[in-house]
Amino acid sequence: MENTTPLISVVIPVYRAEDCLHELYRRLVAALGTINQDFELIMIEDCGGDRSWAIICELSRQDPRVRGFRFSRNFGQHYGITAGIDNAGGEWVVVMDCDLQDQPEEIPRLYRKAQEGFDVVLALRGERKDPLFKRASSYLFFKLFRYLSGLDYNGNAGNFRIVSRKVAENYRKMRENLRLFGGLVTWMGFQTAAIEVQHAERPAGRSSYTFRKLLRLAGDTVIAYSDKPLRVTVKFGLLISLIAFAFGIYFIVRTLFYNQPVAGWPSLIVSLYFLGGVIISILGIIGIYLGKVFDEVKGRPLYIISDRTDAS
Repeated sequence: MENTTPLISVVIPVYRAEDCLHELYRRLVAALGTINQDFELIMIEDCGGDRSWAIICELSRQDPRVRGFRFSRNFGQHYGITAGIDNAGGEWVVVMDCDLQDQPEEIPRLYRKAQEGFDVVLALRGERKDPLFKRASSYLFFKLFRYLSGLDYNGNAGNFRIVSRKVAENYRKMRENLRLFGGLVTWMGFQTAAIEVQHAERPAGRSSYTFRKLLRLAGDTVIAYSDKPLRVTVKFGLLISLIAFAFGIYFIVRTLFYNQPVAGWPSLIVSLYFLGGVIISILGIIGIYLGKVFDEVKGRPLYIISDRTDAS
């Protein structure tokens, strides 16, 4: 490719999207053409096992503005976003999903809003077209995330947004393994605006985020952005100690002043099992944090690219 700087880079993590990639490309070209023809489409194929990579290669042969990258294995959506931003050369970078629920026609509105002096413009989904379970689980996840992380993160935004080159360059510096694109951008604190966009129904297929994956993402994200679980366990331990101390005083008073002996075995066994469970849970939380620290100190790359369409 020529060593030119496009105005806009569109980063799209791709997973099992063979049914909508041609339509996505057509609509992106039409929408971006209203701004400038100087753009690039960066598609990161995350080893979904369908024909997505073959279609990306086909589109790249037809239009050199399409740049495709294929992971060596499935790394996940947020690693795909990272790989795309790492390879984006635009003055502005748009991040969006591949399933056409993020509508390409909204990109010119995001760009115009950014020209008012904002480094980040979020696309807020006015009315989500997802199933009730996904909307509810997403709401609970971001409610918990805001509480534990202390970040003012808007869960209605998703990944769809436009960011300036300055934001993209700072994002590349953050190489922690536990990644949430929106959380990292929010943490930077650049000037941010938001516009409401229309969220479309998924034209084909179904979301790859199962309940199990959502739980794992929630757990990893909380650990990555907060030490509050550790603080909560400390408070919980102190609360149990206070309760135990109060019961101890109560039993002493009963025995000394009312001559009422305490029934031994049932209360003792229940207390031991309860405290044993609490201690094991606390050790488990500490172990999870230590495990994530272990992953970080290994220094492995966040992702591995096995193929690319613009390889020399």
